[in-house]
Amino acid sequence: MGKKNKQFVEKITAMEDDFAQWYTDVVKQADLVEYGLVRGTMIIKPYGFAIWENIKDELDYKIKETGHSNVAFPVFIPESLLQKEKDHVEGFAPEVAWITHGGDDKLAERLAFRPTSEVLFSDYYSKNIHSYRDLPKLYNQWTNVVRWEKTTRPFLRSSEFHWQEGHTAHATDEDAAQETDRMLGVYADLVEDYLAIPVLRGRKTEKEKFAGAKYTLTIEALMHDGKALQSGTSHHFGLGFAEAFDITYLDENGESQFVHQTSWGFSTRIMGALIMVHGDNRGLVVPPRIAPTQAMIVPIAQHKEGVLDKAYDLRDRLKDLVRVDIDASDKMPGWKFNEYEMKGIPVRVEMGPKDIEKEQVVLVRRDTGEKEFVALNDLENRLPALLDEIQQNLFDKALAHRNEKTSVAKNMDEFKQTLEQKTGFIKAMWCGDNACEEKIKEETTATSRCIPFEQETVADTCVCCGKEAKELVIWAKAY
Repeated sequence: MGKKNKQFVEKITAMEDDFAQWYTDVVKQADLVEYGLVRGTMIIKPYGFAIWENIKDELDYKIKETGHSNVAFPVFIPESLLQKEKDHVEGFAPEVAWITHGGDDKLAERLAFRPTSEVLFSDYYSKNIHSYRDLPKLYNQWTNVVRWEKTTRPFLRSSEFHWQEGHTAHATDEDAAQETDRMLGVYADLVEDYLAIPVLRGRKTEKEKFAGAKYTLTIEALMHDGKALQSGTSHHFGLGFAEAFDITYLDENGESQFVHQTSWGFSTRIMGALIMVHGDNRGLVVPPRIAPTQAMIVPIAQHKEGVLDKAYDLRDRLKDLVRVDIDASDKMPGWKFNEYEMKGIPVRVEMGPKDIEKEQVVLVRRDTGEKEFVALNDLENRLPALLDEIQQNLFDKALAHRNEKTSVAKNMDEFKQTLEQKTGFIKAMWCGDNACEEKIKEETTATSRCIPFEQETVADTCVCCGKEAKELVIWAKAY
């Protein structure tokens, strides 16, 4: 490796030395974002946005496939509207960014820059739902929101971020519950099947649920450093917003009923999970199904006659089969190797004069670094199969990591000792008392991540107070 290439790799701090700095280095060196002019904002650069677009496009397809329509609501919320649902406004008040002036004129009423859109949709539904024939209302919007965070980090917690937010209204509680379950499943399938990140599915505790919700469902992923990341949430609102906004309809008997609502959201925060689950000390690792470029052709000794022509011919052969590109720049091959390893491109395709002579190419996997010589006439079969193998390997590796970092604690001594020795998910029984949940957070900084759908009994008593246990909870330190 040349000196320049070595320095290029050394721009990434080893994750074992400083995981937070490693994360920041990867975000910058993989050319994903640049910091915005306002604290906590980010400019998502072309490569970073291309990854997000692939995730977004797949999720948008799944949302529409389940019968939802996309809409676009304003970014501004009048203060009086935000105040209508008490629990909701209390939950978001510390993060709201307020607009007080229009030009030089002070506004008669402050406007919130949308932190989330429940009140906007509820106001709309109150004016546009009249009969059972108007239900269900299945709406989604792709937008950006502002939440004035105290501590920020690109993707993970920023003052402004991109997301989708679904807002639906239903005739019955059962219909709303089915919607809440269905959309959590959509998120879980997307994250596991496309981002190759295993997730736990469960319900948030009362303390951790969304402000104003009847209950919140969540998918939780485990990062390489053993911290959890909430990766998507789906909320059942019950009648809370309907009663506050007087959203009623006439049922088939002509009687007035309140609607039952849901909301669900998935954001660019998942990009942080992508980095922290699959990345390594050479940079980003992107699962093939969401990679903007699945295979990068790097010509070797491209100045020699016929090499570039063959490389372009190869790209044209493959472009309808996989997302393929070619780097025909005058940079040295070693620089290119490091560049595309840094960006996490799943497969590098090397082709030089000797390979042309032997009618072969060299395929190099980003996930393992393994090289494979493949005959040109076998490439159309081998390359897609290799991408599938990489996709599966990334999921299997992440699942093995999660399993290795999942522990059981039966009392507080075990709980604290586990956190000190081995960060990760902790399975522990809980009595259901909010005081125990608060005490665990206060003494360990770990929080309840979810009450998993797949329950098991690891002890008979609560990990905190020793009283009879009610249910299993997954705990962890989290982002």
